[in-house]
Amino acid sequence: MTLLTERPQQSPAPTSKSIFWTINRRENLAGWLFIAPQVAGTVVFVLVPLVLVGWYSLHEWNVLAGEFTWTGSENYRQLADDPNLPKVLVATAVFSAGLLVLNLSLALLLAVLLNQRLRGTVVFRTLFFSPVVVSMIAWTIVWGFLLQDNGGINGLLDGVGVDGPNWLRGDATAMASVVVVQVIKNVGLNMVLFLAALQGVPGDLYEAARVDGASRWRSFRSITVPMISPTILLTSIITVVGSLQVFAQIAVLTQGGPGSSTTVLVYYLYQQAFQFHHLGYGATLSLLLFVIVLALTIVQWQMRRKWVFHES
Repeated sequence: MTLLTERPQQSPAPTSKSIFWTINRRENLAGWLFIAPQVAGTVVFVLVPLVLVGWYSLHEWNVLAGEFTWTGSENYRQLADDPNLPKVLVATAVFSAGLLVLNLSLALLLAVLLNQRLRGTVVFRTLFFSPVVVSMIAWTIVWGFLLQDNGGINGLLDGVGVDGPNWLRGDATAMASVVVVQVIKNVGLNMVLFLAALQGVPGDLYEAARVDGASRWRSFRSITVPMISPTILLTSIITVVGSLQVFAQIAVLTQGGPGSSTTVLVYYLYQQAFQFHHLGYGATLSLLLFVIVLALTIVQWQMRRKWVFHES
């Protein structure tokens, strides 16, 4: 008699079903959720206004009369034929170049000095950085009083027998005064960035250079500058972009004068749009400013491969 044993039933092979929420998709969703506020802010506050400015530049908008008329490329033809624009661009270039050179050189000098192991450096760091957190309008108003013909600067010069000029009313001194006020205001920020970069330079490199007989200047030129070149690039971009957007200092100190010697592009834009009520032409000038800032930023970024350390 044979016993028939039942074979165990095999479970059917699981059908392969595609899982929608894979690990990669969950990670991508989490990443998009994290950057969603920044993307929304960029769209609402950057891209949409940029498109609207381009649309306004093709119109002439008279706010007082309530007229919004299509002009096509008329504002751009006016931009090409504007006799004041070359002087405005020259004043903008002079201000930006002066601010870039003085700000970066002074900030790097202060950072090198404050990087030494000396007593009282914390006090000086706070002293040099404190103007950064001061209100721009308050800072500019105070300097406006100091730079007047009978202000505090000329009072100090009279004490040593020097007859100071009218700083804000001279063609040669007005631009220099505005640049110096802006340098003193923002040099502390670049100083802190340079100081952080200097403290990240390995000390072994300086020790090896000292053993090889390199001087301090050679060590600074061959070790310090290459090692902090990424920070130099960052501060130069920040300073150039900030210099092209200067407005409060010009409006409070010189109102673009004397003549048009300190009328930079942003202040000229303000005059055309809000003083003369040429909003369409003001929008065209703002597009010109955007193109200049974008072009200079791209040029500086592309040049990083030639002089920024770690870049190939």
